[in-house]
Amino acid sequence: MKDEDVGFTWLDRAIVWLGKKLSLVFAVIVLVSFYEIIRRYVFDAPTLWVHETVTFAGATLFVVGGLYALATDRHVRIVLIYDAVSHRAQRWLRVVHHLLGLAFCGMLLFASWSMAKGAVLAPWGDIRLETSGSAWNPPFPALLKVIILVAVVVMMLQFVLHLIRDLRGKGDK
Repeated sequence: MKDEDVGFTWLDRAIVWLGKKLSLVFAVIVLVSFYEIIRRYVFDAPTLWVHETVTFAGATLFVVGGLYALATDRHVRIVLIYDAVSHRAQRWLRVVHHLLGLAFCGMLLFASWSMAKGAVLAPWGDIRLETSGSAWNPPFPALLKVIILVAVVVMMLQFVLHLIRDLRGKGDK
């Protein structure tokens, strides 16, 4: 395993470990989708639960994928500039990236908190989970919004830890 695949901080290493375990869910998604295809087209007996379950699982993995990309330093960056400068300049570009990432996560935190709160709490304050409105009607929309909120908080913590690392100069390669 390459160093960048392990992560830089204790949180990065935990996210990489979890991400590798959760990546197996993609195989389960494929199998469950195949099951639905067989049920629908061979036996003319479609299911109520497969489409929503697969969509929820895929969306959850997509959210965790953002954490994994940041943990393994595989997020989007303009490498034309980044690769052309010294290691010291790269460190300061990362500092700017972390500060901008924190600002972005702050805005996302506000939005995801509003969405999660609305999906979990009724206007009168009782707990009620938002559901999909389908015939099966699972609470996947509420669960996904809470997962997004948690992921934003974790990503903010990642940015803080990466910022501390780079300000101390420990992120130089």
